[in-house]
Amino acid sequence: MNVNAYLAVGLGSALGSVLRYGVSLVSMAVLGSHFPWGTLLVNVLGSCLIGWLAATTSRLPRGALARHQPLLIAGFCGGFTTFSLFSLETLHLTQQSHLGLALLYGVGSLPLCVAAAWVGERLAFLKATVT
Repeated sequence: MNVNAYLAVGLGSALGSVLRYGVSLVSMAVLGSHFPWGTLLVNVLGSCLIGWLAATTSRLPRGALARHQPLLIAGFCGGFTTFSLFSLETLHLTQQSHLGLALLYGVGSLPLCVAAAWVGERLAFLKATVT
């Protein structure tokens, strides 16, 4: 990997992280801070996006998206989604004796994110069959 790819990953990560932070602030303002809706939202959206990007770049390996794969997949999606924060928030819900919410959040996040990645992949293939 060349230096430009590392710079692209760094830039994408910075952009994804800033957007994730903004989504978290807005979700707390709108929905409150009792449940980590912002993290759930970015993980589901990011999983959908990464599924779509991965499918699209594998289908079109010489396309514009494939050329920007380090920026978009490793960088932006990596910075936008946040499994480490998910883990910490689940721990905090548990420590605050919100065991039901912690269980719902922990058990619900994985299938939602995997399903969103599948939807993103299907959307990419659907677009490919339409065009």
